[in-house]
Amino acid sequence: MTGVLRRGRFSLAFAFFAQGAAFALLVTRIPAIQHRYGVSDALLPAFLAAVPVLAGVGSVSTERLVRRVRPSRVLRWSQPLVLLALLAAGSGHLVWQVALALAGFGLSVGALDASMNMLGVSLQHAYGRSIMLGFHATYSLGGILGASLAWAGAHWELPLPLTYLPVVLVLLPAALLGSRWYVDGTARPDAAEPSAVPTPTPASAPDPGPGPVAGSAPAPITLAFRFLLPFCLVMTFAYIGDSTVSNWSAKYLQDVLGGSDQLSTVPYNVYMAMTLLGRALGDLGVRRFGAVGVVRSGTVLAAVGFAVVAGAPGAWAGIAGFTLLGLGLCVLVPQTFAAAGRQATERHGPGASDAAVARLNVFNYVGFLIGSPLVGAIGDAWNYRAAMLVPMVLVLVTLGYAGSFAAGRARYGGGHERPRALDVG
Repeated sequence: MTGVLRRGRFSLAFAFFAQGAAFALLVTRIPAIQHRYGVSDALLPAFLAAVPVLAGVGSVSTERLVRRVRPSRVLRWSQPLVLLALLAAGSGHLVWQVALALAGFGLSVGALDASMNMLGVSLQHAYGRSIMLGFHATYSLGGILGASLAWAGAHWELPLPLTYLPVVLVLLPAALLGSRWYVDGTARPDAAEPSAVPTPTPASAPDPGPGPVAGSAPAPITLAFRFLLPFCLVMTFAYIGDSTVSNWSAKYLQDVLGGSDQLSTVPYNVYMAMTLLGRALGDLGVRRFGAVGVVRSGTVLAAVGFAVVAGAPGAWAGIAGFTLLGLGLCVLVPQTFAAAGRQATERHGPGASDAAVARLNVFNYVGFLIGSPLVGAIGDAWNYRAAMLVPMVLVLVTLGYAGSFAAGRARYGGGHERPRALDVG
């Protein structure tokens, strides 16, 4: 079992890495895609908004799909679809072609994000200790690589197909090969035995079927909105903060803080590097100080970062603020998925974790849709320094919900590990 879990962990980490690279390659080359297809500035926001909206549809659909098909199967086939949609977005010539490619990207990325985090939560459950932040660290690493490749393509003025095709040719077969070792959690700890470890099922094993009656879909899991509300709010506010950095950091540094065009590219790169660092070390923090402590610390650090950015007298002070933001915000999303999945299982039993993750995943797209327009509207109507205080206030709301992240019966993330948890590296 130890080898199965270790292989499942490494293969899932690669899936997170590949998704980070693919997403970065898309969003960092939006201007090039707009130029290639002649999309007007008026029409571009509609194209960009459609992607997270359709991703939300894909995530909700995945909740229904995993009642019949294991999450590993959804992930195995949604990741190639994302990569092929990325290649299609850079290879066409007509507007309807890019519209179709972005629609495919949105739907498949919703299924990919949901199933990927489902497997991450179930693997953490099987390990009996915090590993979720590590998966998201590899996503950040992939994002840094994807953004670097996009910069290289822009620097050497490579056509989009020549930028995207080599990446897809490497990542797609590697992702399909790695998918053989994905691990699904097919059992959950019994209520009377909190230290039990769920039985992992490799993705290559025979599908156990949809439910107790062959051919019939299991009844949907009923999750109380009151239970999910704190996690939905934290997810939304975290992504409002993240989208603020990704969409406005360069403009803010150049237009408000007087940075040069070259220096304006630094904040987001620093933010991503700190996100990688924070997530790489975050699991150790959860094991030592507990999930609640890590969430509270990350929230305060992110709020201080926004405050520094809003009050910065110059460009380098602003960069310091974005550095703090990366270290603070990076822990919130992985811990939200982990806590919601764990508590859904404890409250409602097997299957509830997948449902909770799929529904919660929708709110990352909600935050993405709200964040950038909100900051832009406040900045245009008032000023951008004041606009940076809005995500600060929203992120601080997380402090009121930090207690919701407390470990329950499983105990991991509470400063010590479960008594008979498997240690598989």
